[in-house]
Amino acid sequence: MKNARYLVAEFLGTFALTFFGAASIVSAAALRAGELGSSATAANINRSFGPIDLIFVALAHGVVLAVMVTALGRISGAHFNPAITVAAFIGRHIEAPLAAMYIATQFVGAVVAALVLKFIYPGDLLGAVKWGAPTSAVDTGKAMVIEALLTFFLVLVVYATAIDPKGAFKQIAGLAIGFVLIFDILVGGPLTGAAMNPARAFGPALLAGIVDVNHFFIYWVGPLVGGVVAGVLYQNLLMRDDLGDDAPSGGDEVEAG
Repeated sequence: MKNARYLVAEFLGTFALTFFGAASIVSAAALRAGELGSSATAANINRSFGPIDLIFVALAHGVVLAVMVTALGRISGAHFNPAITVAAFIGRHIEAPLAAMYIATQFVGAVVAALVLKFIYPGDLLGAVKWGAPTSAVDTGKAMVIEALLTFFLVLVVYATAIDPKGAFKQIAGLAIGFVLIFDILVGGPLTGAAMNPARAFGPALLAGIVDVNHFFIYWVGPLVGGVVAGVLYQNLLMRDDLGDDAPSGGDEVEAG
């Protein structure tokens, strides 16, 4: 199959992001359960989550994404996220048939990752943290805006480092994109779970049985809107070659790309 290597790369990257991201939440819950002992109910486990757990989860997501983008970016572009694929399609950086295959593969990778979680962790522990799926602590409207805003900056950095042929240093794209995930989760994690990725949200949520209309609007519509806005802005304004000669420069000229 002509596109097999691209799809395998997208599957592996999305699987890794979903598995290690969700597993970091479940493992943090396991550590909390060990500390709580006989009082380790689902409510007490979630109530005991604090800043250290948030940093742990943010780092897990950011590091795995940085590594997988660096490892697989040269093969498929390392989207691992339907919002990024849609934004790339809007900017004409991927054809519609391949974009559709990317998105389908990303969702399959996320669901398979959730199934592996089911094999590894006890059911009661998974249930306590809803399989590591993102959940919202604010109303649907606010949550959609938060997810859109977080995804906007994620896709903006993806465009600037990995898509723009004259962008900032493709060699460090993975690091920059991973850092965005870290600071997005540090802020958005307590509010919406900071998914920024319909596939990452859907896989664990499907097995946890929490996919509903609110889930769709928050974790699908929100990221897709944020990603499209970022893609359109970068493609039509920030990537304009005709502005290159007029762009301000500092004391030392830096050649990008």
